[in-house]
Amino acid sequence: MGQSRLFYFVQWSAIAVFVGRGWQHVYWEAPYRALLWDEEWMKWLVEGLLGMEWRVYASSPVVDQSIEHLITLTGVFYFLCAVTALFIKRLGRAGRVVLYLGSLNLIFLAALYCKEKFFFAGQFFEYTLQWSAPVFLAVLARKEVVGPRLFFWMKIAIALTFTCHGLYAIGYYPRPGNFMEMVMNILPLQEAGARHFLIAAGVLDFLASILLFWPWRVSRLALAYTALWGFATTMARLLAYFHWVYWDTWLEQGLQEVLIRFPHFLIPAGLLAYFWPRRNEAAA
Repeated sequence: MGQSRLFYFVQWSAIAVFVGRGWQHVYWEAPYRALLWDEEWMKWLVEGLLGMEWRVYASSPVVDQSIEHLITLTGVFYFLCAVTALFIKRLGRAGRVVLYLGSLNLIFLAALYCKEKFFFAGQFFEYTLQWSAPVFLAVLARKEVVGPRLFFWMKIAIALTFTCHGLYAIGYYPRPGNFMEMVMNILPLQEAGARHFLIAAGVLDFLASILLFWPWRVSRLALAYTALWGFATTMARLLAYFHWVYWDTWLEQGLQEVLIRFPHFLIPAGLLAYFWPRRNEAAA
């Protein structure tokens, strides 16, 4: 029963990420041009392999349209991955291969965001729960009984995600303006109060990331915190910017920002749901 609950939490994490990223790629943008239009990285490939001058390549409407098609096709692939995640128990090994490929695409996307953000390591690792959710789902779909190794890697993914969020919250990396904006839009705080709130949240993120690896009496509190705070930061994208008058615009632009963060609370909640009854029975 516990493993079944964990499976469904992870399954809906993966589905949400793939739908959110698919929506982003099909209807909006993804940072592929940060790589494909980088002269330092791509000039040798363009001129050596394609036989085009870099100036012609970089200004070509045909190339730009090809990049658009690539982004759209990647979005379609993400939607396919979402359907695969939904029916993974019926699809067997072929379905797991699709999930692994989807995870690789999400890792590549995280690397593109990292490059776009001056190669801050935290920018890459804050996406760990998102790109690892399909891998965890594939493992859970394959194994009849899961063990400590999977739970350890799930905790590693949670810790990396929340630690990196904390690094941005405390200002170790340049604090995103939308962090401050969301806090001030939701809570009755001015700029200074919002800054102190984020610093406190960042410190709690670090603490929870450490306590995840302590014995159950302590680690359950860390799991509960990451599940609740992950849910709060996910819903903040809804509460801070949603207006009934413009609900359709928000749905088009902002829903993806909520969906891709589902693993931030569903995976900690899934581990909590798996372990809580077992630990209570052992203590009885």
